[in-house]
Amino acid sequence: MHEAGGETLNLLSSLGVNLSPGTLTVLAITLFVATYAMILLEKYVHRTVAALLGACAVMVTGILTPTLAWASIDFNTIFLLFGMMNIVNVLSRSGFFDLVARRAMIVTRGEPARVLWIFSILTAVFSAFLDNVTTVLFMAPVVVTVVARLGLRPMPYLIAVILASNTGGTATLVGDPPNIIIGSVAGKGFGDFLVNVAPYAAVATVLGIGLMHLLMRARGDLAGAGNSDRLRAALTDTTPIKTNPKLMTQALSVFAVTLLLFMIGHPLGLEAGLVALTTSTFLMLIADLTPVELFEQVEWTTLLFFMGLFIVVGGLEHVGVFQTVAAGLTGAIDGNIGTGILAVGFASAIISGFVDNIPFTISMASVLRELQLTLGPTMDPLWWALSLGACLGGNLTLIGASANIVVSDIAAREGHPMGFVQFMKYGTPVALVTVTVALGLYYAAFVLRGG
Repeated sequence: MHEAGGETLNLLSSLGVNLSPGTLTVLAITLFVATYAMILLEKYVHRTVAALLGACAVMVTGILTPTLAWASIDFNTIFLLFGMMNIVNVLSRSGFFDLVARRAMIVTRGEPARVLWIFSILTAVFSAFLDNVTTVLFMAPVVVTVVARLGLRPMPYLIAVILASNTGGTATLVGDPPNIIIGSVAGKGFGDFLVNVAPYAAVATVLGIGLMHLLMRARGDLAGAGNSDRLRAALTDTTPIKTNPKLMTQALSVFAVTLLLFMIGHPLGLEAGLVALTTSTFLMLIADLTPVELFEQVEWTTLLFFMGLFIVVGGLEHVGVFQTVAAGLTGAIDGNIGTGILAVGFASAIISGFVDNIPFTISMASVLRELQLTLGPTMDPLWWALSLGACLGGNLTLIGASANIVVSDIAAREGHPMGFVQFMKYGTPVALVTVTVALGLYYAAFVLRGG
């Protein structure tokens, strides 16, 4: 496909096939559904390959030109993920996370319930400020090692890490990919999420860990930690942890500055993606690491997955699908934002649980952006309902969120394959309770504020 003389040529038009606007709309929807289907069938087609195939099809068929496809990619999201990945990689290389894990294990004293709570809270806190996909990449192997040394069954604790990462990540702009997308599309900053989402995410996190505790106790997963010799050896291990104090200080300092700029940058016109890209680049400049060393650890498959999906969704936007859906949603809620909160929130949770919350949020954010043109700032609560629903709903099934898939892959690699039904025994009850409570509290607060 190329452009010449102001006209766009593509494979179909070059073969003498000129599609009507209505046919292009049907084709865009078909490609979108086909891409979703391939993502769901990741056992046969990797999700990144599926997204890139969909993006290529959108361009080959002429729904979008390469120029329009490139413009449809939200580079604020891509830069934010890329920057945070690099900062976390430097922290990991400095030995920071190994140090935290060693200290956390000592604090647990080998008690299963303490292991559950301490590592879940650590995961939730890290997820809120680093992004949950990056967090579980280093937390899951640590948890496997710790529980194995204590003689505990790893699977429930790994599932607890997933659930905590999704609930904790709900709290901030950078914590969960859906929030990154919402922040970029809606023009919301770090402080907006802290005020409007974080309180409900905090409640959901504590509630989720508490419910996980009850479920694990009921299933005998909180039984004593193996034999006393193994426990004693784990708790008295004095093997030195390899750390680089200088690198750790540099990384933590840059991380702190990054968080500060996230909080104050939005009013100044500094997008989160630009902040993360700038600070992570500065960290590369001062750290004794080459870009090659760092870039080897970047999750390129995740970044390309996002880029492919943005193009596929851009095709739907280009043919007017989101304008139509937004008009329908406007009619359905009939100006009642309270009804919209419940409709958007619960629908987002249910759908995100079965189709992965990233592509769903990209699509729904485009719908709400169109709705915003009609309702203006009064519809802001719908953004927060989408955030709570999509992020917390990701705990519903094993394919509900990227963090779930990442931990599942790590578990399989460590010899502990995670089954779909096995995950739902824990994840589904936690998701249903946390979504209901968080959205219920948000709706009640909206009504009390006179909404």
